[in-house]
Order: sequence, then structure tokens, then C-alpha cells
Amino acid sequence: MGVSCPLTEYLHFMKRLLKICLLGVIGILPASRTFAQFENFKDSVVQLVGVVMSSDSLKALPGATIMVKGERRGAVANEQGVFSIVVLKGDVLQFTFVGYTPVEKKVPTDIVGNQYSLVALMSADTSKYMTTVVLRPRPTREQFERDFVTMEFKDDAMATATKNMDPKQRARLLRTLPRDAREMTNYQLTQQARSMYYTGQAPPQNIFNPFAWSEFIKAWKRGDFKNNSDDNY
Repeated sequence: MGVSCPLTEYLHFMKRLLKICLLGVIGILPASRTFAQFENFKDSVVQLVGVVMSSDSLKALPGATIMVKGERRGAVANEQGVFSIVVLKGDVLQFTFVGYTPVEKKVPTDIVGNQYSLVALMSADTSKYMTTVVLRPRPTREQFERDFVTMEFKDDAMATATKNMDPKQRARLLRTLPRDAREMTNYQLTQQARSMYYTGQAPPQNIFNPFAWSEFIKAWKRGDFKNNSDDNY
């Protein structure tokens, strides 16, 4: 009995040691497998940058939708038709745009590195002749600031009326506006009444009128006879 006890303890110790070694090996294997899977996943991730254009005119298609087939991930092309999206090697991209036939592009699996670029050409859908309305993405901050500063607004009705009531503007219009029938009739009747008033005598001549000369001299001193380029065409 004295010999068997140390042997039994030794066997129990070896069993515990074997269990510890097995647990260590089991713990190391998943870690190495997980690391290998992470490396494979990291190698399959691709940063894809591309542009969506019309096949006939090579014009950019802003607002085109790019979706990963079978996934809920996607992107929208900007004003220049450029887009950027993170995909996996082998993914299929679906391109859609109003009035154009949808296009699918597959990401190659033999890409070297983690970056890839492509050009998606879309053809107009001639089978649909309905009027389409394209909703463009909202402008960027730089575009808004540029357009806000350089945009010219037309005068409203009040500003136009104020300009037309300007005395110089009215004088220009009066010089070019012909007389209507009522004005011509009044003018003719006034001339006839004046000629009948001086029937049988010579009408007065303002060249001999001292009051007229006085008004002429005052107007000349005021500069009323100076040529004003603003009042003449």
C-alpha cells in the first residue's frame, strides 16, 4: 500500500497535466483560426472609387444610385457623377438612374491591393417616353456660397415702378411717345383758337418781349441749356 499511493498520485498528476496541455492546445487553435480569418477578410475589403456616365454623350449622371446586390449598402454619385464605396472582392454593384437602363458590375476577385476604380456607362432607356424629373442632390457648401454671392435677382414690380417714375426716365418716354388722337385734337383746336384771336392783326413776337428775355437769361445762368447726356439718346 505504501508503494501504490505515490504511484497513484503520480498518475493523477500526469492526468491533470495532460488536461492542461489539451486545454492550451484547444485555446490556441481558435485564436490562430480567427487570426487567419481576419487576415483573409482584411485582404478581401476594397475601397472602390468610380464614375457614372452616359454611354452616348459621356456626360456625368449626378444622383445615380449604386447598391451592393443582396446587401443594404450603397452610395449616391455626386454632381460630377463620382462615388466611393467600401465593397468586398466578388461583390456585384447595381447602378440605377432615372431614364436609363440599370447596369450591374462585378468587383474582380483577383484585385491586387485594396483599391479599385471603374467607369460605369449607362444607356438611355428608349422604351420609356414618359417625362422624367431628376432630383439632384443638394449643393455643397462651396457651391451655395458661390451662387449666393454671384446670383443676380430681377427687380420686383415695386422696383420697376420706381425706376419708371424717375423724372429723367419719364422725359425719355415722353420724347419718344407719339401723341394720341385726343392730344392731336386739342393741339389743333388750340392753334385754331390762337390764330382766330389775332385775326386782322399781327400776333405778338416773343423776341421783343422783355419778360421772355428775362426768363431766357435766368435759364441760361442756371445752365438749363447745357447738354445732358443722361437725357439724350
